[in-house]
Amino acid sequence: MCWQCENPNAPIEDYLDELRGMIEDHGWAVQFVESENRPFAYTVGLHDRGLPELLITGLPPDVSTRVLNSLAHMIVDDGIVLGPAMHIDYQDRFLIEVVEVENPDVHLKFAIGLFGPQVRALQLVWADDRGRWPWDFDWDNGRRWQAVLGIRST
Repeated sequence: MCWQCENPNAPIEDYLDELRGMIEDHGWAVQFVESENRPFAYTVGLHDRGLPELLITGLPPDVSTRVLNSLAHMIVDDGIVLGPAMHIDYQDRFLIEVVEVENPDVHLKFAIGLFGPQVRALQLVWADDRGRWPWDFDWDNGRRWQAVLGIRST
């Protein structure tokens, strides 16, 4: 269940304080947004390091968190620079293409709440089991839904 659902009378600033603590302890936090059809997750705290936040859509919480934390470690600890159109072979499990998020202020509510409207974000768009992208015909045979929140660079 979400923090706001569990704390309907608490001010949002209380949750932002919790996020600040997680960021202080771990370097960033991962925020999952529950939705039956359109779940997504994003990092909160990379902006404070001069980096774009990362976002992924259409995957369950555990997978989203694992991917976001892995890629965040790559850019923070290893100095990997992510950019639009970059392809990443994620642990030989699936292929990712990086897409710049067009309107981070619409999707990254808590990152914007902490750091303001200048937050940038990169989406980690994943290919299906056959290596097809959401913009390809017959992607995933229609079994899953993955929103792409920016314009793909070529």
